[in-house]
Amino acid sequence: MSLILDPAQHVWVPSLPEICERISQSCPAFYTGDARIRHLVQQMEGLSEDELQAFHAYFSWYLDQMIELGASDMDLGGPACHGRAWFRVDGELRPLSAMEPVNMHALDVLLVGILNAYQLEELYRDLSVDFSYERWVPGESTPRRFRANLYYDLGHLAITVRAITQELRPLKSLGFHPAIERGLMFRHVRDGLTLVTGVTGSGKSTTLDAIVDANNHDVHAHVVIIAKPIEYVHTSHRCLIRHREVGRDVRSFKEGIVQALRQDPDIVIIGEMRDPDTISTALEITDSGHKVFSTLHTSSAVESIDRIIAEYPAIEQDRVRNRLADVLRCIISQKLCPAIGGGRVLAKEVLWVTPSVRAAIKNGNTGEIYQMIWEGVKMGQHTLEQDLFRLLQKNLITRETALSYANNKRRLMQLLR
Repeated sequence: MSLILDPAQHVWVPSLPEICERISQSCPAFYTGDARIRHLVQQMEGLSEDELQAFHAYFSWYLDQMIELGASDMDLGGPACHGRAWFRVDGELRPLSAMEPVNMHALDVLLVGILNAYQLEELYRDLSVDFSYERWVPGESTPRRFRANLYYDLGHLAITVRAITQELRPLKSLGFHPAIERGLMFRHVRDGLTLVTGVTGSGKSTTLDAIVDANNHDVHAHVVIIAKPIEYVHTSHRCLIRHREVGRDVRSFKEGIVQALRQDPDIVIIGEMRDPDTISTALEITDSGHKVFSTLHTSSAVESIDRIIAEYPAIEQDRVRNRLADVLRCIISQKLCPAIGGGRVLAKEVLWVTPSVRAAIKNGNTGEIYQMIWEGVKMGQHTLEQDLFRLLQKNLITRETALSYANNKRRLMQLLR
């Protein structure tokens, strides 16, 4: 932590490859944004293997700092960063102020230099690209994996990197009620859709990986993981586990799901349901009798249901509402809260779809579902506010944290009285 907080502390920083400065200076001043990046790429054609490797070596130094600090995320590049890397440690994002700023134009060259041809095409097309990155650490038998998103920031390139955990959390350590834990296992419930939701950095991938690992050691089955990018790579034990990265192994989430239907899966993991095509295809494969897990960027169970339905035109919403009600089994909505004494602790809302919940979805009465969760504690359900209250009672979080992270502060206040 002192590496971030103490600007007076000496930090050895390798020199930015000289080629970065030279190429950045070759670009005409009137080139901006996409035109400028395309010009930089043209100037890099014909670079030697050693010169290209220098880009990766320099970028890997930042990844080493992430590992040393125990940082979950890093941001680099673009005007916002002022030439410094910013690291998120225990939920707080701060700059590495002990190093001299790096020229922003030269960083553009560096970031272009770590992309392959396919990733460059995606950057040109979407002005953003997701990819995975590996860093071999001396003395370790497997590489450290990172998830990256490269994008434009006022015409320059910026990157956000997430460290992928090397260790799997046991499913039992996540604190689910035995009835919910049973429902997540293929041995006991062999079909239906389970959603793990939350904002970026809320531990969705950790929970999904824990579920995959628990099934991997419990039952003989075939698991197909479709993600962009692939994060944790599972080793097949009792399950045969396939990893298909969108953009490398398959062109899109939709195509990956359609192809999975012909690959004899038992469990299908869909990294994110990000558009109507992916949602429709996910509902279709679930409808065909498979057990499906996916994620959404929503903060509560009710919001997750409403978000899926709202992705469709009004004329189609009744049909989607009925389909979703029939296949949905469980929604887990997560937040990672600052813990007393440092670190973070998981708070979650859990909905198990009962006949009453199913009827509420079909009838468009999703506003009633929160109360059903509130009253469903014996079945393993609980609202986020009930879980925050539990963490507060166990002295794991402060009252201020509980109120700050609650979705429904009025309901939490009822518990706190």
